[in-house]
Amino acid sequence: MTEPPFSGNEGGPSYTPPPPQPGYVPPGPQYAPPPPGAYPPPAGGYAGGYVDPAAPWGRHPVTGEPFSEKSKVVGGLLQLLGLFGLVGIGRIYLGYTSLGVIQLVVGLITCGIGAIIWGIVDAILILTDKVRDPEGRPLRDGT
Repeated sequence: MTEPPFSGNEGGPSYTPPPPQPGYVPPGPQYAPPPPGAYPPPAGGYAGGYVDPAAPWGRHPVTGEPFSEKSKVVGGLLQLLGLFGLVGIGRIYLGYTSLGVIQLVVGLITCGIGAIIWGIVDAILILTDKVRDPEGRPLRDGT
């Protein structure tokens, strides 16, 4: 007959775990994760035609924030009209009317390279998700 392997507690008192501490939350999921493929919702909404009323344009795939109704592609392309002297049209489209009007007036008054550079830099910021709509929502992709 073979002996069981040494466990380090032969002949001693049995182990009793310490009492739980106040405020201790045992490890493990505290919520049920969504079923696979349920988030983000597919284009067009969930099965049965359900569309999230809080996010009619969908949700950001990483943060879960609802998308704006404004498109970053349209805003960025309109902002690139600054190459033709119309700096600020993209900001007006996105809802930043005062900033857009300031850009437009500065561009029309100066007709300088500074207004063109401002429009290009602003278009890059819009197209790379650095600008949100006035309500703080991320701009949606597409047109």
